[in-house]
Amino acid sequence: MKGVGKDSAAKDPPITVPTIKGRTKKDSLALVAAVKAGLANKDWPVTTAPRPLPGAILPQKRIVAYYGNPLSKKMGILGELPPDQMLARFDKEIAAWTRADPSHPVQPALHLIAVVAQGAPGRDGKYRLRMTDSLINMVYGWAQKKHAITFLDVQVGQSTVQEELPRLVPFLKRPDVMLAIDPEFSMKDGSKPGTKIGTMTASDVNFAINLLSGLVKQYNLPPKILIVHRFTRRMLSDSKAIKLDPRVQVVINMDGWGQPWLKYDSYRAYVEAEPVEYTGFKLFYHNDTKKGDPLLTPAEVLMLNPKPLYIQYQ
Repeated sequence: MKGVGKDSAAKDPPITVPTIKGRTKKDSLALVAAVKAGLANKDWPVTTAPRPLPGAILPQKRIVAYYGNPLSKKMGILGELPPDQMLARFDKEIAAWTRADPSHPVQPALHLIAVVAQGAPGRDGKYRLRMTDSLINMVYGWAQKKHAITFLDVQVGQSTVQEELPRLVPFLKRPDVMLAIDPEFSMKDGSKPGTKIGTMTASDVNFAINLLSGLVKQYNLPPKILIVHRFTRRMLSDSKAIKLDPRVQVVINMDGWGQPWLKYDSYRAYVEAEPVEYTGFKLFYHNDTKKGDPLLTPAEVLMLNPKPLYIQYQ
């Protein structure tokens, strides 16, 4: 361990960060800054959030998810390897997080991009491709083998969450299927997905919350989880207007990639600084390591405050 901080500051004791080969001083300073900011932010934990209902996964457990789409090796680990190899690697990550924080049992999850933003308009000009029911059910079957929950991720392109989510209701009615929405690919200004970073509003998030809450109430389901991806401020406008519901647990997931210092800075600026309910942190096997940096370890991520309760590997 190596210390970063002023030993003489009685009110600001030194924070020690794990010693990992390949980490720079800039990485360590960014981690310490993120930790200190989190500790100083009195809005964590979110005391205005509803108390967890019976059957809620959070905060008792930590979700560890594999993300992607079986039709593409470039969209994430979920489709990069054959299913058996992918699930075997997944087991190793689950074990690592279990060792790192035994107080939070791991809830495994497979996170499928069920609506994929496209560079071409498609038949209806919406710049998105809906996955077939059979593909969704295939990934759901993989998840069941691992006692995992399934997330359906929606990249709306030039469509909207209001238009895309109702189609997924037959799946979301299942007690072990959750939802994620991705503002990066919500192109409200008519741009093509991938040409710029998109945005969603609190009303978009509230629509998703209300839909999930209604399903929980109607079908007597355990609370749902809603993941909202974020790595810039503009991606999610007016987060204070998100209306929390005890039937839906909301996670703002730090979705940015890059060197450790950049990921810490993004978590501090766009997730920790604007509390909603729970937080997540995404790890990219390739993009995070393309400059030679080792992938962040569970011990490093768990230094953050608040500690992310949703971990996603792409």
